[in-house]
Amino acid sequence: MLNRIYALFVARNLEFFRDRSALAWSILLPILIIFVFAFAFTDDNPEKFKVALVKTAGLEGATARFRQTRFIRFIEYDEAETNLHKVERHQIDLLFDPNSRRYWINQTSPNGYIVEKLLVAAFADSGESLQQNLVEGDEIRYIDWVIPGVIGMNIMWGALFGIGYVIVRYRKFGVLKRLRATPVTAMEFLSAQILSRLWLLVLVNTVIFIAMDYFVDFRMLGSYINLFLVFTLGCINMICCGLVVAARISSEEVANGILNLFSWPMMFLSGVWFSLEGAHPLMQKFALLLPLTHITDAAREIMIDGAGILQVSDHLLVLGVSSVILLVVGARIFQWE
Repeated sequence: MLNRIYALFVARNLEFFRDRSALAWSILLPILIIFVFAFAFTDDNPEKFKVALVKTAGLEGATARFRQTRFIRFIEYDEAETNLHKVERHQIDLLFDPNSRRYWINQTSPNGYIVEKLLVAAFADSGESLQQNLVEGDEIRYIDWVIPGVIGMNIMWGALFGIGYVIVRYRKFGVLKRLRATPVTAMEFLSAQILSRLWLLVLVNTVIFIAMDYFVDFRMLGSYINLFLVFTLGCINMICCGLVVAARISSEEVANGILNLFSWPMMFLSGVWFSLEGAHPLMQKFALLLPLTHITDAAREIMIDGAGILQVSDHLLVLGVSSVILLVVGARIFQWE
């Protein structure tokens, strides 16, 4: 028995090491992930707080001293009023207008309380007065903010691996080769895969949503129909991403590596767990290319702000157009063997 186990052990190792593409992915993937996140979130001056400043011609006096405070990331905006919601959502800790010396904070933000003390201390000996403004509105809990992203992330995992990995296994074990002998076209096969995975994802995530709402009672101001549309279109988009990945690959290890290469950046760079406000500008632009970003942002706007279908139409347009493109590309490059 031990000899048989050892023989199988050696055979599987030889199979893996002879598959050079799989071996390369297993080595390069963690290196790429570490490099991306080191570039995105590592800095010589690791800021702990986020302060927004309204753009002004020049900073002098107490404002300049405050601007030089270490461990604070300063973000410039053109105006204050249109960014007050970011203070309410804890995306920024304090918003300061140097022109009028007015600042806005959220009473429920611990970071905002500390940054306010630093601001007041910088102006203590200047003779200039500051005007405090408290952001009004219902408190948004972190759980209210994070739930749309968690559901979107669950859709991502279920779609990418539920479609991409399965099709690769079909190809590896000759299932697709047998289907090729039938009148079924590539578009018909892929469409059937989309519909099959779609209803399962919608059903599972609907149950998850209802269960979490029952136990957590999270914030939901918008239309359930609009939210259902966002998540459904998000499911289709993620499924199409998985189809493109699995269109030609026949190695499960390679498919696993590529799917992880797709999913891990989306999990951390799509604003699921934390806001990207103040992150590197290139990272913010890159995040807009990720479908999970649009799913999460659209769901948050509906659930937290009560946005209508027109307010999230830009996200829906990106998801819809990219889904069509991915489906066509997947069908064109699809191989049965």
